[in-house]
Amino acid sequence: MTEPGPIVIIGAGHNGLACAAYLARAGRQVRVLEAADQVGGAAVTRAFAPGFKVSAVAHLLMQLDPAIERELRLSSHGLALARSGLATVALASERAPLVLRGGEVLAGDLPQADRAALPGFHATLRKFAGFIARQHGRVPPRLAFDSWRRALPAAAVGFDLRRLGQRDMREFLRIATLNIHDVLEDNFEDPLLKAALAIDGVLGARLGPRSGNSVYNALYRLSGGGASALPRGGMGSVSAALAAAARAAGARIECGTEVREILVREGRACGVVTAAGAEIPAACVVSNADPRTSLLRLLGARHLEAEFARRVQHVRSAGYAAKLHLALGALPQFRGLEPSRLGERLVIAPSLDYIEQAFNPAKYGEFSPQPLLEVTIPSIHDADLAPAGRHVLSAIVQYAPYELRGGWEARRAEFQAAIMAVLERHAPGIGALVQHAELLTPVDIEREFRIGGGHWHHGELALDQFMMLRPVPGAAQYQTPVPGLYLCGAGCHPGGGVMGSAGRNAARVILEEH
Repeated sequence: MTEPGPIVIIGAGHNGLACAAYLARAGRQVRVLEAADQVGGAAVTRAFAPGFKVSAVAHLLMQLDPAIERELRLSSHGLALARSGLATVALASERAPLVLRGGEVLAGDLPQADRAALPGFHATLRKFAGFIARQHGRVPPRLAFDSWRRALPAAAVGFDLRRLGQRDMREFLRIATLNIHDVLEDNFEDPLLKAALAIDGVLGARLGPRSGNSVYNALYRLSGGGASALPRGGMGSVSAALAAAARAAGARIECGTEVREILVREGRACGVVTAAGAEIPAACVVSNADPRTSLLRLLGARHLEAEFARRVQHVRSAGYAAKLHLALGALPQFRGLEPSRLGERLVIAPSLDYIEQAFNPAKYGEFSPQPLLEVTIPSIHDADLAPAGRHVLSAIVQYAPYELRGGWEARRAEFQAAIMAVLERHAPGIGALVQHAELLTPVDIEREFRIGGGHWHHGELALDQFMMLRPVPGAAQYQTPVPGLYLCGAGCHPGGGVMGSAGRNAARVILEEH
């Protein structure tokens, strides 16, 4: 590089740390500036009550890129799993739970036709998810190209699609834009099974089972291989391992250093200004913040063309999921569930209609009076998360719109009571075990983790915000219209989830450019 100064990365979330590690390994001088007191962004482990620790937002490891694990040697930097291969336990108050792992039924009653159809259905979805997974580690193709070299990424996507085979390629193109309700209705009879499969199509999104893109959302979650894991020490251990890898390669990470502004001189990003007023020169600037924060707040629309700024302003990034943490005095008992299954991934959504009815109020700015939940009790596998004999419960709760009628401060207690009522119905007596509770709404996620709109994916996962359209055309290959400014966060391809691929891909683009 001929420009003065290091590469400055804004934000030490997991993608920013991955980007820093790869740049530093290539011999670049890297400086990571993080506003919080610890690395990780939303992938952190923190105390929420005396003696109780929890993964703050993301709580299951499903999509970490195996190439990143291998290349950065994350296991040698402390990454270990407390439990892998979690089964999904679908709970219903009127029948025995259904326990699934991939296409296998481990427990529960199902019609014979459904039991026979499930393995083949799961295998087909895994094949389609594999196509999506192959795109994660690539810079997305451009919508237009002026040379054969720039056309190669598009050709690679086409080749991967063709490799599915004629029949599966047609089926993938048919269902990718469909709603998951219709696909499941075509294949299965049992309501609890259909709901258990539908949850991955709506979790974290502004989608119901009858919404378009819900099949794609399910395939995206499955693209990590479909196996859920609990990192030892919580999700913060993933970020800590990435930070250790970056430091070992020579990167400098500074926590408690908030960036207020991206400096632009002579049309080029050339540094940042911290909240304390210090100017830090940079060879180039890489932002791990969400696209709207990066481009409209830190950079400023004055440095962008009006149409491009308008596109960024209209990126859909309002969150619809909340997070509940409970400090429990003892292990709860769920109705009909064997104690040996309590450490699995528990989901509460007994039917497709239940999910749709939970979604309906969110369309009009209301929370769900009977929300659906994804629940884990990580302290069963990782005793360091809670005092001896006590436990931590972590739950993703749908639906909780960012812009709630009446505001979250006024209605927080009402929503928390609704969540506890659902839990009490399935785990009688759990309320009496609660020693402390924390509810993070999308507004809280925005404030605590500096994610505009409180959407942990930095933007909805949808076909019009996917690959070469993510976050918007003109910034989809990690470069922005301002020379010297790059993006590397979850708002870029391939999107949210703790995978690190956006950071790795961005580092590749920066190294090619410089």
